[in-house]
Amino acid sequence: MAKGKEIRVIVFLECTGCAQNDVNKKSPGISRYITQKNRHNTSSRLELRKFCRYCHKHTIHGEIKK
Repeated sequence: MAKGKEIRVIVFLECTGCAQNDVNKKSPGISRYITQKNRHNTSSRLELRKFCRYCHKHTIHGEIKK
């Protein structure tokens, strides 16, 4: 069997609320999470609702390219 691209890949999730406020420097940082996704089942960008410790609320965290 030929070795191809790996099916499960590591992705980084970044808070969309902090990324927008980063221009105004209101938040002290940007919340990031690390997770895995199956490339065959989820070909589009991953978006999950996670807790942001800088915004102090649950926000949408979108996949970024690292």
